[in-house]
Amino acid sequence: MDIRRRPPKPPVNNPNRFSNDDDQRRTTTIPPKASDALPLPLYLTNAVFFTLFFSVAYYLLHRWRDKIRYNTPLHVVTVTELGALIALVASFIYLLGFFGIDFVQSFISRADTNDTDTNDFEDHRLVTCPPRGGRRLDLERDPPPPPIVSVAKSPIPDPTLPEEDEEIVKSVIHGAIPSYSLESRLGDCKRAATIRREALQRITGRSIEGLPLDGFDYESILGQCCEMPVGYVQIPVGIAGPLLLDGYEYSVPMATTEGCLVASTNRGCKAMYVSGGATSTVVKDGMTRAPVVRFASARRASELKFFLEDPENFDTLAVVFNRSIRFARLQSVKCTLAGKNAYVRFSCSTGDAMGMNMVSKGVQNVLEFLTDDFPDMDVIGISGNFCSDKKPAAVNWIEGRGKSVVCEAVIKGEIVNKVLKTSVAALVELNMLKNLTGSAVAGSLGGFNAHASNIVSAVFIATGQDPAQNVESSQCITMMEAINDGKDIHVSVTMPSIEVGTVGGGTQLASQSACLNLLGVKGASTESPGMNSRRLATIVAGAVLAGELSLMSAIAAGQLVKSHMKYNRSSRDISGATTTT
Repeated sequence: MDIRRRPPKPPVNNPNRFSNDDDQRRTTTIPPKASDALPLPLYLTNAVFFTLFFSVAYYLLHRWRDKIRYNTPLHVVTVTELGALIALVASFIYLLGFFGIDFVQSFISRADTNDTDTNDFEDHRLVTCPPRGGRRLDLERDPPPPPIVSVAKSPIPDPTLPEEDEEIVKSVIHGAIPSYSLESRLGDCKRAATIRREALQRITGRSIEGLPLDGFDYESILGQCCEMPVGYVQIPVGIAGPLLLDGYEYSVPMATTEGCLVASTNRGCKAMYVSGGATSTVVKDGMTRAPVVRFASARRASELKFFLEDPENFDTLAVVFNRSIRFARLQSVKCTLAGKNAYVRFSCSTGDAMGMNMVSKGVQNVLEFLTDDFPDMDVIGISGNFCSDKKPAAVNWIEGRGKSVVCEAVIKGEIVNKVLKTSVAALVELNMLKNLTGSAVAGSLGGFNAHASNIVSAVFIATGQDPAQNVESSQCITMMEAINDGKDIHVSVTMPSIEVGTVGGGTQLASQSACLNLLGVKGASTESPGMNSRRLATIVAGAVLAGELSLMSAIAAGQLVKSHMKYNRSSRDISGATTTT
């Protein structure tokens, strides 16, 4: 039921849009409602009758109790009680008529809508449109409403589209069928994507012919990866390697559109391989979630902090946190205050999953448990940004999030000269002035590296990780130090928050699953829960180490511009190419 009402607009006699009969139907279809004539605004009238109903009901019950107590006949009614009875009946009739009838009508209108939707599939001549004067639009008799203004000319309809799908496309364009409901209505995800794509092109007047549609399993993304698909984007996948890491060789898939990136990383892998490879260590493994809760006072919020951080309470919190999650194990709880607001950072292991949903579920368990001891706690949000997810944050740089990895290698001086075309002294000096001093001058937060995010993003996309988590996963400090009397160089990358998983999300898609299988980390580990995801994190760090080594060498040798001009520039003449709209 509408709360605010506007006066009805006068009929518009426009011969270009409606006939006189149409105008008459359009202005008389919606009858005036009784609530429009109320002397008070509707919400005030409802408040008056609600108050009246409950007040007189309370009064009559109170009087009834007194009569029973003093043995007064119930049929003996005073004038006041008679008035209260009349007021009770009157307010009950009003409330029943206002809410009860509208409740019944909502079911009737819903049933009518369902019938209309069914008839639209059986008889596509009539398509229900958004309300326009309360009448149904007949597509065979009436012209369609004017389209949204578009600069480009509407593309030609697809002649190969079946007649039945053509009618559904028109229904989507006119709003009779919501675009998001096509999969559930049709039961065919590929067909739904085709119809949505065609409707999109006609609505916008823009062609998306270059966006592939065929060759993709749309069933695999339903309800887990992407909503309302109209195609998929092609990103080339290159292979860098072999990456010799911890005694194993890996061919690292990298999905990127930046020329020279795979070649550069591949050169770094070669330099490390001939020098004996790299080693890695996972120093910490724990996903975090930090809800924000509020109390009436800062003192009360501090009591929650003391309770959560008390070692004697940790075992109880761990049992509550882990009770409904198979692989999650609570590791630590840290609480910080901002006035009367408390931010509680939970950290837990998550097996081979990246674990955001897992840790969120555990946090919800603890919050429900805390309401017994802290009933005045007001949960503002399950995430208060103290986690911190998909944002650069010092807490991740210091405390870590996901997998914290250190990867190192010793590159022989002769390899630096022959493969990397530079010298140990030049690399050490450049790293000090660029990655360390330069980043400090810039006020960088976890960005003490050359281009870690390049490699992280490419591997993330290829293996089905969340690309947005490249933000914190790319936090890295690159160190280079001359050793063995300056003959060789020790290179390392420290990455405190690599957030990866080998199950769930995009890892289940065919292409991404194939890349994980290439690395030997597909799915959950059968040996030890979490082993595959930790190994993937070390591979990411190893690839970053190779990329850092190669790029820094190119800069030190003055080859950066030359390499990009060779590998990152197209020689194809596109001056005569035209765009299709």
